[in-house]
Amino acid sequence: MQTNRAETPRMDSGRPAIGWIGAGKMGAPMIRNLLAAGTTVSVTEPDAQVLRDLERAGAIGAATLDLHSGNDIVFATLPNDQVLREVVLGKEGATGLVHHLAPGAIFVEMSTVSPECSTEIALALRKHGIAYLRAPLSGSTTLAEKAALTVLASGDEAAWETVLPTIRLLSTRQFFLGPGEEARYMKLVINTLVGASSAILAEAVALGESGGLSRASMMDVICESAVASPLLRYKAEAVVKADYTPAFTIAQMIKDFSLISDAGRANGVPLLTTGLILELYRAAANSGLRDQDFFALVKWQSEISA
Repeated sequence: MQTNRAETPRMDSGRPAIGWIGAGKMGAPMIRNLLAAGTTVSVTEPDAQVLRDLERAGAIGAATLDLHSGNDIVFATLPNDQVLREVVLGKEGATGLVHHLAPGAIFVEMSTVSPECSTEIALALRKHGIAYLRAPLSGSTTLAEKAALTVLASGDEAAWETVLPTIRLLSTRQFFLGPGEEARYMKLVINTLVGASSAILAEAVALGESGGLSRASMMDVICESAVASPLLRYKAEAVVKADYTPAFTIAQMIKDFSLISDAGRANGVPLLTTGLILELYRAAANSGLRDQDFFALVKWQSEISA
């Protein structure tokens, strides 16, 4: 549905009232960027330390969802389908956000969740006259800190135009892809390629090492070759130094590849390679690498090849 401007909650000084639910590794730096731009943001976040840090930066703590009732736009960065359902629809007698936002408000969900769950949320929000934007992110926590993320959006186009000035404070690239779940699918497409890059690099590096090549030499050549990519250049130093401090963990990649596999199954699209890569990540997790960066597949592959 299109946003009914007559029903939009009043904005102070011409600026929309902004809320944010679920900060975490990606949300917190984005909230800081909004605060740095002079935007007032009320934040609901279960991690007390994260919330305290954001409050010190100027955020307003919102302990319960009803405190977002006066917000024009509410962003969310949530871990999975279950939490998204609980936040929007409610749980165990607690009312969800759908019962607190005013008609004409805009809900912008920026996580990686299933198209199926997203469609369910869309129906509930539409019933209450709340505009819905699916706006998953492409980029790392480092890019989030630099306000250099890519935003993939779909849903209510009028709401997109309203939110875009705020989105531009968080990102350098923005794509509006359609009226429905297109952004959810685009995020799965990108993550398919991102996750596959680690898997195939792991095997390539193991092969090169078996022939006497050093990781440093391989990454130097790879990053200047036809297969070079911003991702491989970004991860080159981590691969050479075997430093797999997590930016995005193997556990998170298992979650995303499970979503990818489920979406393919639901739509009748065979994803044989994706299924194999998912099993590689599961094997690496079972070997103790679950909470390391997903490029730790290089470490796992080298160990089983030794």
